[in-house]
Amino acid sequence: MGRNSAATRRATGIGQLSLVEHALCPLDSRSSLVENLVFDTKYFYSSESDGRLISRARVFCPLGLSAADELYLWGLLALTLLQPDPQPELFATPHWCLRQLGVINQINKRGGRQYQQFAEAIRRLSTVTYMSDAFYDPIRSEHRRVSFRFFSYSLPGELESGRAWRIAWDPIFFELVKATAGHIRFDLAVYRELDAASRRLFLFVSKVLSRRTRIKALPLEHVATDLLGFSSTLATREMKAKVSRCLAKLTELHVLRDAEVFRTSPGKYFVRFSRGPYFAEKAKREYRPSPEDSPLFDTLLEVGFDDASAARLIRKYPARLLSEWADITQAASERFGVEFFNKTPMAFLVDSVAKASTGNRTAPDWWHELRKREHQSPAVTAQTQSLIEQLKREMQICEPIAKQLQRECPEGLQSIRQVFAKA
Repeated sequence: MGRNSAATRRATGIGQLSLVEHALCPLDSRSSLVENLVFDTKYFYSSESDGRLISRARVFCPLGLSAADELYLWGLLALTLLQPDPQPELFATPHWCLRQLGVINQINKRGGRQYQQFAEAIRRLSTVTYMSDAFYDPIRSEHRRVSFRFFSYSLPGELESGRAWRIAWDPIFFELVKATAGHIRFDLAVYRELDAASRRLFLFVSKVLSRRTRIKALPLEHVATDLLGFSSTLATREMKAKVSRCLAKLTELHVLRDAEVFRTSPGKYFVRFSRGPYFAEKAKREYRPSPEDSPLFDTLLEVGFDDASAARLIRKYPARLLSEWADITQAASERFGVEFFNKTPMAFLVDSVAKASTGNRTAPDWWHELRKREHQSPAVTAQTQSLIEQLKREMQICEPIAKQLQRECPEGLQSIRQVFAKA
């Protein structure tokens, strides 16, 4: 597979099987992109002893959440789990991630807007806490009470840095999604063609139609509100129209063959659909990773290696060891300049990783200190930003009061300012 393999092959996304049963936030960004959002939802599941049951979930989003953020959640999961030896941490440059996900390409999309959207989505997703009273555990084959976050992150102090970003998955979430029976793979190119509501429906049908050919009846209100995230205040005719549009889009892409919203009695509407040709074509595709698909590939090119040398290093050394010394090399170059290296950054990295692999070299203390500071900075930055936004809102409220005090009682305003100065 050549250098442009990411552009020529069909990119893969990975979704967690229980999470694709319902929306993670309201579909309308005006309702979802608000601080301290708490989203309540549910989905149905079957038990041999108790029959049809309901799993209830709560999604806590301190910084809000957008339905568009789900592209990055499912995409980053795929980039992590499709590596030859998946680990609960992903070290990758944002450029590599966005190119693998098809958000940018090698030619004309290296601009700042996509990077800014990616960084903002990661920031929001990192604060989300998910709770459920009956989440399916594929390892223990039972429904359990769970609470987990998606991931934490650590980024270089300067986002313009060429160093890799670090995504550390929550251990409980990663265990659940890594299990073979805990996730589904889907075509990311098809996913990107869809609007947010149709994307959610696409993931749901990708799960249920992988095991059966037809779904005969799902309550319309459940599909519209719990699965797709439309407002529960919508009239039934509006729900019917919006869900029908999503079904039509998936039918056009051959994901579904037959799909409709139908009525059984006055006021009782249901959704039914059947498997389309997409699933037969999907079964023929097989993902074969190559060194160029490794998140380390772009990092090594940034250090100065050519394609062949980068691929050779990826094949020869463990990913964790190579990513650590690549980051040390880039950090040294940015911190101390090229004078730090006796020869070149490439020679330093090759020598260091060779000695580290035999236990004869360890990471320098200055790098550990740098990582420690960077690990703390995202939380501090998020907290500071939240305080700034709160202060702005309060200043807007107080400004008319201050003007009125200035007109009617300037001595009182001066006294207030003196109190704040002493504080």
